[in-house]
Amino acid sequence: MKNLVKTADRLLRCAIASGDVPGVVAAVTDRNKTVYEAAFGERVLGQGPAMTTDTVMWIASMTKPVTGVAAMQMVEQGKLSLDEPASKVIPALGEVKVLEGWDGDSPRLREAKGVITLRNLLTHTSGYAYDIWNANIDKYLNVTGLPRTGTGRNIALTTPLASDPGTRWEYGIGIDWAGKMVEAASGQQLGDYMKQHIFGPLGMDSTAYRITPSMRERLAKVHQREADGLLNVTAFEVNQEPEYEPGGGGLYSTAVDYLKFMRMILNKGRSGGRQLLKPETIDLMSRNSMGALRVVKLPAARTALSCDAEFFEGTPKTWGLTFMINEAVAYTGRPAGSLAWAGLGNTYFWIDPKNGIGGVHMAQVLPFVDPRALAGFYAFEKSVYEALG
Repeated sequence: MKNLVKTADRLLRCAIASGDVPGVVAAVTDRNKTVYEAAFGERVLGQGPAMTTDTVMWIASMTKPVTGVAAMQMVEQGKLSLDEPASKVIPALGEVKVLEGWDGDSPRLREAKGVITLRNLLTHTSGYAYDIWNANIDKYLNVTGLPRTGTGRNIALTTPLASDPGTRWEYGIGIDWAGKMVEAASGQQLGDYMKQHIFGPLGMDSTAYRITPSMRERLAKVHQREADGLLNVTAFEVNQEPEYEPGGGGLYSTAVDYLKFMRMILNKGRSGGRQLLKPETIDLMSRNSMGALRVVKLPAARTALSCDAEFFEGTPKTWGLTFMINEAVAYTGRPAGSLAWAGLGNTYFWIDPKNGIGGVHMAQVLPFVDPRALAGFYAFEKSVYEALG
């Protein structure tokens, strides 16, 4: 990958110069070590300091695979089951209704057909949906005054289902509930469990729900793309005293730390002398776990937070146990069978088991899949595969 440094550095510098993002960190790892890392731009637009590879960022839904690992550790220990009713662990999951429609502004609810399982929660087939990409759930929150999941309040998870369990893929709050199942099975708060069983063993010292003083010194601000294309600094920060720690989002981390997590996946659950998950568990997480269902485009209901979202439109995609899996070669060069996902603030990662590599491209910009930020990620990934030859 001799040409990667020159090509990737040029792409990332151009992205900063053109105003695509205020700052970006990008890095690539193989199974053993980091083979490329760079940082350009500023942590806070127009204010500095400069981005560094250890800059702390809100990684939002890049939290989900971490929760997936925690859940599968519980499955390995026999404390959770993928396919038994999740209500055996959390009774409320057996009482949730489906939002069938509306009578004016009155929601029409009915009993769900089928039961929610941990597999449903981890694959986004539980029927739960995010208000950001589901107009009906967005309306339900507006009509009822229910707080949104980003508030960190428990009541925010009591939305109805948008569809019956197991009938469609729809991105939603299921992995927040999976995180609560981990808490119930382990007897620990989710962040504490992750620190003891994932972050500690992997040496991820700058990853947590709560921003430590050391992390805050390196923290990048979230920026908002306005209608005129310009970026403004926001005051956004994840609630630091939430009622629950969300398995679906909320972690802060660095590119350096997240590569350590990715290397563990590339090494079949092993890191150094520790085996965090069995190789067969990693294999299970890395293949289709939702049958004939497929990932579909997410239509934005709250456009300040997200554009319409679909990666590699036209490429068939399935879902493993917390990873999106492309079923054909992507135009960037990413092979079929690779694992990936992203965070709302335009943080992206992919893991390529075939070639034994993975990469991150992390900015702090809203809305999600902002065309400029997404184009920068795709260009970076393409440069990696071109260098790989």
